[in-house]
Amino acid sequence: MKSRNTILLGAGLMLAATASADTALRARWVVEPGAMNDPRASYWANAEATSVPMLGQMVTMPRHLDPAVKELKVRAVHNGHSIAFLIEWADPTKSDRIVVDEYGDQVAVELPNQSSPDKQPSPMMGHKGARVTILQWRAAFQKDLESGEPQIRDLYPHALVDIYPDQVLRATDARPYMGAVGLDNPISHPDRTPVLDQMSEGWGTMTVKLEQRAEAKGLWQDGRWRVVISYPFSGGENDPKLAVGAETVAAFAVWEGGAREVGSRKAWSNWLPLKIE
Repeated sequence: MKSRNTILLGAGLMLAATASADTALRARWVVEPGAMNDPRASYWANAEATSVPMLGQMVTMPRHLDPAVKELKVRAVHNGHSIAFLIEWADPTKSDRIVVDEYGDQVAVELPNQSSPDKQPSPMMGHKGARVTILQWRAAFQKDLESGEPQIRDLYPHALVDIYPDQVLRATDARPYMGAVGLDNPISHPDRTPVLDQMSEGWGTMTVKLEQRAEAKGLWQDGRWRVVISYPFSGGENDPKLAVGAETVAAFAVWEGGAREVGSRKAWSNWLPLKIE
């Protein structure tokens, strides 16, 4: 007899496949020589919006069967050199600060590095031998870029600190006390863009690429996020193969920080056909 979890997983995957069977995302050609990362750009009005149903994560612990975001609206455009996705969803709370008991809003685009109509990677972060690229925008990253990296006193105004290690030790000696920064964790270092260019071959294999090629910009207004994520066509071995006229697939994930979604507690979609016109 199949377990309840197996039945739920099968039903969820069947629902996702059914929902995406009649849904296609078309990237329209636009005349824009510069970076396509403006959520307010006029060309988005002429790009067709595709409704993307989102599902609960029920494969790995902690499971999240009832995500806060049930649907995304996605548009896509390209200028012959880069592709850009405008992703919209309802979110009553703007969550762009990360502390011990708070999480940030996030959204991600997933693209296969090698796309074949007969064989696709798993939409859940790929699988062994089938690598995917995951472009993950984070509201907290964007706030740090726009407002400056916060200090401990900004995040924890009531914290009491006698002294910091770097105030009495040499930089090399203080490094072990710096946590993720001391280990050169790329997520802990401020960057020029609020989106991480990553690759994966399944659960637990997410790796930040050495060369960060994605651009992004998010805008929260009237209880709704509008986030643009763009990516250049030409790329290397660890990048998706994108070009004018190409047909591939795309998938999405979203986290609502105000609903305490983080890590595997997210909403995800199955692959959608993607046509770069």
